[in-house]
Amino acid sequence: MILSDDPEMGEATPEKNNPETNKETPHYHGHRQRLRERFLAGDGHLADYEFLELLLGYAIPRRDVKPIAKELLKKFSTLNGVMDASVDELVQVSGIGMTSAVLLKVVRKMGTLYLQEKAKEKAQISCTEELVNYCRSLFGGVKDERFCVIYLTPQNRVMDVEVISEGIVNQAVVYPRKVMERALQKKASAIILVHNHPSGHLEPSQADIQLTRSIMQSASLLNIAVHDHLIVGENRVFSFREEGLMK
Repeated sequence: MILSDDPEMGEATPEKNNPETNKETPHYHGHRQRLRERFLAGDGHLADYEFLELLLGYAIPRRDVKPIAKELLKKFSTLNGVMDASVDELVQVSGIGMTSAVLLKVVRKMGTLYLQEKAKEKAQISCTEELVNYCRSLFGGVKDERFCVIYLTPQNRVMDVEVISEGIVNQAVVYPRKVMERALQKKASAIILVHNHPSGHLEPSQADIQLTRSIMQSASLLNIAVHDHLIVGENRVFSFREEGLMK
């Protein structure tokens, strides 16, 4: 029997009726096949741990991954928590090695890129569901504040998204002049401001409000529209425009 040095791989398991070992196939092989069949059939009723099982099976082929999937959810509370966890945090879970941790982070990143492309495909962008979902994905798991600018074409299509600042968001760090310089370089006709509150508290601070006003004043002189300023929390998004703070 061949043994693996990789803790994720586990012990190599012979197939049923293998003439060399005459041992039966482990019970979880059939379970994995049934999960795949349910997924391919479009069954939307998989539990969160089952989605993790399905994914982890490709990184950990020779172990029952259901206990590992459940342990991930126990440690990080939700599926979002698992996907937002860092590699260092993930590998602290028993049964998760670097291969599985990297796989989870790759899937997480691909989801963000997918939502970004969906936002770009929209004919027009203001504060659509696709944009909000992308912004929430962009900031998922980020521990510090980040200030981003979404640059738009004259047709309000997304041109680019750029992180302007990391750390405390205020006017001393996010210079309105810098935002305008980048908008001019990209030949943007309009912009949307986005930053996160890792604490989950969505109420804008006075610094947030003052910064927005300063950028709007600078933008008006250059004939660049500021459509909105979004604050992204863990599960919600605060819109300056919807709350009447863009006047």
